[in-house]
Amino acid sequence: MGTASGHGVGKGGSREPRWPALLAILTTGLVYGALPEYLLVGPWWLLIVVVAALEVPALVLHQQGYHRWVQVLGFVVAGVITAFEVVSLVALVTRLPGHRETPEQLLRGAGVLWVTNVLVFAQWYWRLDAGGPHSRDTRGSHTEGAFLFPQMTWEGTKGKWVPRFIDYLFLSFNTSTALSPTDTPVLSRWAKGLVMVQALISLAVVVLLAARAVNVM
Repeated sequence: MGTASGHGVGKGGSREPRWPALLAILTTGLVYGALPEYLLVGPWWLLIVVVAALEVPALVLHQQGYHRWVQVLGFVVAGVITAFEVVSLVALVTRLPGHRETPEQLLRGAGVLWVTNVLVFAQWYWRLDAGGPHSRDTRGSHTEGAFLFPQMTWEGTKGKWVPRFIDYLFLSFNTSTALSPTDTPVLSRWAKGLVMVQALISLAVVVLLAARAVNVM
């Protein structure tokens, strides 16, 4: 899978490890299962089973060098998780007028959906930026992409630094927390669209749901 060092990947160099992204995906499935039962899509274990069923062949295909199919399966996984998250969010919002949930249930649901939002959009950014992890590996440098990370502008690392999954996780965390990418400008139109969707979901979760739960405690 490669090492975790941050610079100079490409042909003959170190390749980005995939285990952080895999760990984040599996964590997302487990975290989603902690939602109150009335917000879940199916039984609590359904998402983690679907994710595992897609990730196992993806790991095999990665080892065999079928990187395009790995990318496709990655998009499917991220799409499935996003769909589960949106359905659960809509269910939570539509139940608010009825005052049927306790403050603890609202906070629990909001917290789980917020964490899910951070993890799944980190996957989207990691999968899409500059063609995805395999394309970034083979390119050997990261001078163009959908996001302008600060390291891309430093004299000592310009043309040598390549983002890892943790960089996209940090970007996603900032977007959900501050409702903006903070220190990382967004360059491409597709990335701007994703950032707006993530910020909108976070706004609904944090401002509308969590704030409502705190007020009625």
